[in-house]
This record gives sequence, C-alpha cells and structure tokens, in this order.
Amino acid sequence: MILGYTNGYYDMFHVGHLNLLRRARAMCDLLIVGVLTDDVCQRQKDRYCVIPLEQRMDIVGALPEVNMVVPCYEDDKSYHWEMYQYNKLFVGSDHKATPVWEKWERIFKPLGVGIIYLPYTQGVTSTLIKEKVLSEKAYQEKTALP
Repeated sequence: MILGYTNGYYDMFHVGHLNLLRRARAMCDLLIVGVLTDDVCQRQKDRYCVIPLEQRMDIVGALPEVNMVVPCYEDDKSYHWEMYQYNKLFVGSDHKATPVWEKWERIFKPLGVGIIYLPYTQGVTSTLIKEKVLSEKAYQEKTALP
C-alpha cells in the first residue's frame, strides 16, 4: 500500500490546492493531509491565516481525495512520518531545488520516502486572492458616494 502525505496552510482554499491534492491522491492508495496551524503561519510568514484552523481542516477533510486530515503544530515532515510511515511526500514544484527541500530529500532518501514535486498552478495563490480583495475594497471605498 502506498501512503501519501502533504501539508499546507490551505488558507483561502483555491484551485491550486485542489489540483495538488487531486494529483497527490492519484499517486497513492491513501492520502494524509496536514493543515498547518495559525501559530506556524505566524512564525514562518509573519501573519495569521484568514480562515481558522478548524474550518480549514473541515474544508480539506471534506474532499473525496483526502483520507485523513491532521493538524500540524510544526512544519516538520519527520514528525508525521514517525506517526504514519508514509511512502510518498507531495509538494508543489515551486519548492524543487530549494535548500529546505534538498534537506528533506537527504533526510527521507534513506527511509525510502519519495518526494514527489507536483506541478505548481500558476497565477493563483492565497496571497494574490487577499491582495485582490483588499484592492477591490480600497477601490470601493475610494469611489463610494458620500
């Protein structure tokens, strides 16, 4: 049995998230998805998620591609590997050849875990969605009648 794992914030869930999860599920028998907490987001990105953790987990867990959703209190792939012994670790191709992911490749190779870089969906990110919403709000405030 091939057990797959991926994690992310899944804040402002969008088609890029869906594409990654669908592609990951097609390459394993069971897919576990970790959802990173607001505290991890604050430490890594210096901001909090818009959608609360419980709601992000509900959204991800409702997808038929996802067999299990778990909270991630640290962005440490080893922690969930120790718990679940997954065979494949899925991540977007935008992370390929980065120092962080080269480190994970070195850690997981002796354990027989394959890191699979899935195609990154161009043109859509949670950050872009937030910027568009803020831009639209600013435009509406600027053009509002007194």
